[in-house]
Amino acid sequence: MHSMVSGEKGEKSERSGAPARSGAARTRGRPRSFDRATALEAALLAFWEHGYEATSVSDLTRVMDIGAPSLYAAFGDKRSLFEEVVQEYGVRYGSFGDRALAEEPTARAGIERMLREAAAEYTAPGRPPGCLVIHAAANCSTAEVEESLRERRNANIAAIERRIGADVEAGVLPPDTDAAALARYTGAMIQGMSQQARDGASRTELEALAEIALAVWPRG
Repeated sequence: MHSMVSGEKGEKSERSGAPARSGAARTRGRPRSFDRATALEAALLAFWEHGYEATSVSDLTRVMDIGAPSLYAAFGDKRSLFEEVVQEYGVRYGSFGDRALAEEPTARAGIERMLREAAAEYTAPGRPPGCLVIHAAANCSTAEVEESLRERRNANIAAIERRIGADVEAGVLPPDTDAAALARYTGAMIQGMSQQARDGASRTELEALAEIALAVWPRG
């Protein structure tokens, strides 16, 4: 946060729209404000592509097309910006799993849809492959960031386990179904598909993997 101090005067100038030293420069210059949503999306793509550790503040200001004082004023420090990025990613790109579990009539149908949509999402053109939440903490030396992403991944597995457990209680799945193991297996498949996408696997190849993964599911 100390960087805000050194840039405070320049940031106040940006907010107040104070004239530049040259009137001509002021006329030709870019607008003093920036679109926050556009800047956040640029930061999201940078973190998604390169991970938390490898994405520097200078990288962020370049792709977001803003100065460091503006970044700190609008988003806080790098870690705060990343936390907002993860929230935005969850809303815009990562919510397909929650929807699948909530909207499908059974856990198996929900998982089938989740895996198929993961194959599509993780290989969608025009954006980085794989899942930001799975890959952003790779080689990360910031323990808080690594732990936060780990908690998110484990929360996803816990949600799958609850959905499977509900089907066991309802008699949809056999009573001896190991909900915890089946949920962790599903989580492993999702994480593996993400890494495979990073390594160049196509949507078709990931869909074939999903078919094999579903073959181990117990039948009610």
